[in-house]
Amino acid sequence: MLGCGVVGSSVARLLQEDSGDFAARSGATLKLAKVAVKNTATKRDHVSASIITGDAQSVVNDPAIDIVIEVMGGIEPARELILTAIKNGKSIITANKALLALHGAELFEAADKNGVDLYYEAAVGGAIPILRPMRESIVGDHVHRVMGIVNGTTNYILTKMDEEGSAFADVLKEAQALGFAETDPTADIEGHDAAAKAAILAGLAFHSRVTSKDVYCEGISKISARDVAVARDMDHVIKLLAIAELTSDNQVSVRVHPTLISRQHPLASVRNAFNAVFVEAESAGELMFYGRGAGGAPTASAILGDLIAIARNKTRGGEGHGESDYAELAIAPIDNVRSRYLIRLDVADKPGVLATVAQLFASNSVSIETVRQSGRGDSAELIVATHSAPESSLKKTVASLAQSDVVKNVESVLRIEGSAK
Repeated sequence: MLGCGVVGSSVARLLQEDSGDFAARSGATLKLAKVAVKNTATKRDHVSASIITGDAQSVVNDPAIDIVIEVMGGIEPARELILTAIKNGKSIITANKALLALHGAELFEAADKNGVDLYYEAAVGGAIPILRPMRESIVGDHVHRVMGIVNGTTNYILTKMDEEGSAFADVLKEAQALGFAETDPTADIEGHDAAAKAAILAGLAFHSRVTSKDVYCEGISKISARDVAVARDMDHVIKLLAIAELTSDNQVSVRVHPTLISRQHPLASVRNAFNAVFVEAESAGELMFYGRGAGGAPTASAILGDLIAIARNKTRGGEGHGESDYAELAIAPIDNVRSRYLIRLDVADKPGVLATVAQLFASNSVSIETVRQSGRGDSAELIVATHSAPESSLKKTVASLAQSDVVKNVESVLRIEGSAK
């Protein structure tokens, strides 16, 4: 095993506690042979000091080792170590979504060339079994869309903002104090973690190579308590969603951004640090996978599932699924993607403002669905919900609004997923 933090320690513990069951299920004795860590002096429960090493190369080059579990994270040296292990004929289990979303094609090609397995169930959704069903159970279907809450930190923050009316900064501090958010929360709150997972899900769903560079990414740091209150008044909730879908011209749209969804949608009820992935397929219809998206034991559960599968392949013959990229679909530019929008404006409270704003929407070919206006002294708040429109048209509309004499400020622009078209 490469790395032995919270997840690695849970893997080691469960391997010890359930060794008999794992042997029966896989047909092989599964023994932790070496564990590479940065600090060998740190005492680790459930890991004998005799198998701890500071030399990761000794793990990937050891001829007695059959399977390497990578839980160290980061791009390098994880990528180099995994490639070395693969060249040495070792199958790989990794929870490294950032690495897979950036260099997945290279790793899969190496695994295929060397006839070894590369499994990564723990890379998306922690304990939630979503990748294997996408690879196996739904492979006989046509997936139209995958939409999910795949980051527990942001879901915890948005849940508290919705339920308590708190400000983003206050809930972030609370999340950090409780261990739900890192000291540097950038990867979570700016959507980068979710974007890596979105790329992996999109690749599986649409049998095309998708990297994190292909994902439009927008985080939640600009979401205000007022945004959340407006969503609540509409019987909606704001979630950071990873969305991968086929466009009308058969391209793949992949994006991560804050989104308003109806409280009647199954994803709206996913609270706190839980994750869920909602799949829409041609024959199967709507499916939802729900569970704990992070944490030592939940993530270890997914890793150990992969471990048993690989061990079974080795003892009974067989090979795991490689990369499925035969479709080679193009990635849709974000400007071409259609969505509904909610635009909140601070405008002058005087006659003619609504007509002027409506004309700006019309001149940029964005159709208005509803408008709500409330006065407050010399200013008024104007909340506009639109029908479906391309992102490019929405951008032009927002730019026109920002330059208008009657608009004091464009307070927020949010996308809406749901019923109206």
